[in-house]
Amino acid sequence: MSTRARLTAFFAALAALVVVASVLAIVLRPAASGAAAPAAFEISAGLDDCGAGWGPTDGGTAAVPGGDQTFTVTNTTVGGIEVYLQAVDSKRVYLDLESLGAGAHATVRASLGAGRYRFVCLPADADPARGPTVVVGAAPPGSALAPGIVPVTRNDLIPVAKAYTAWVAGRLPALQREVAAVAADAEEGDLPAARRDWLTAHTAYETLGGAYDAFGDLGDELDGLPRHGLTGFHLVESQLWHGAPAADVAASAHTLATLVGRLQAQFADAQLDPGEVALRAHEIVEDAIQDGLTGATDAGSGTELAGIDANLSGAAAALAPLHDVLADRYDALAGTQQAVAQAQALVDSFRAADGTWTPLSALDRTARERVDAALSRAAELLAPVAAICDPRRDS
Repeated sequence: MSTRARLTAFFAALAALVVVASVLAIVLRPAASGAAAPAAFEISAGLDDCGAGWGPTDGGTAAVPGGDQTFTVTNTTVGGIEVYLQAVDSKRVYLDLESLGAGAHATVRASLGAGRYRFVCLPADADPARGPTVVVGAAPPGSALAPGIVPVTRNDLIPVAKAYTAWVAGRLPALQREVAAVAADAEEGDLPAARRDWLTAHTAYETLGGAYDAFGDLGDELDGLPRHGLTGFHLVESQLWHGAPAADVAASAHTLATLVGRLQAQFADAQLDPGEVALRAHEIVEDAIQDGLTGATDAGSGTELAGIDANLSGAAAALAPLHDVLADRYDALAGTQQAVAQAQALVDSFRAADGTWTPLSALDRTARERVDAALSRAAELLAPVAAICDPRRDS
């Protein structure tokens, strides 16, 4: 299983087993020294008692002081449930508890400003239940209020998935031609040209990271980490940079071209999960740090930085169709795009005018740390994108 597949499986299992608080929707922090203790409430989360324990009991409204609130939320149903704390007027979500099991409870804290709020309980197999409206007063001066987010639904993300799928599909024919050029070079005995064309083809493939999950096992055959066995791109790479005969390179390049042809045919019927594009934008950069920047992707060419450069192009391509979804939900969107561009500009500075790249092993400690810091900053800013765009049910 590839690194990406393992990460996907890990996050899926984690979401199924634990209560998850949205990265942006909730403020979890200890009370400041000398600050008043937060108001504490025992909240029921069920079909008939959603939100009970906070606010009115007779159909009216009740004022609750603003600022820090601590909620112990208990699932009173016989199945799993998701719970929102939502602003009635703006529909922004200030708390999102996922996969709260039957009878389970979770204690969380949020800091709320003045407004009207309610709990919304979303059982797996039933319509949402909405709790009573609660009026929250003004928060004390200096309170660090939870920003809240407008939930993103799967319907919001379907156009994103379609646009990104079309972008990937449009790049596969060029990838096929680029791999065929490697095979033709090798058949003519021109291995220097084959090396140049291999890098062009490989970096083109590395821009497609948002679709890797749809590639399945074929993706591992094409570009699995060298330590897991030399196949696809890395088999050709190893042969080109370790003195294999041109005939062997040509044979492997033809096999690679066949794999790319299979990928093109397979992807013609692919339907990306609408929830995956935002997650992949973040994972692409994480993988660049974990694999590319550690040298795990190298099979002899020393072109890890070229791969990282392509990964950053891929992250930007996955982020682009999310712009309209994120524009009014993520204040740091422009900063995130800038961080990805700045990281790419730094990495690109290690490419010479003739198109050759400085090997990762040739970077001194300061340069490595600068690249690591730039990639880490981009990954940090992309993490909330994945959280914001995690599809939520319409309440």
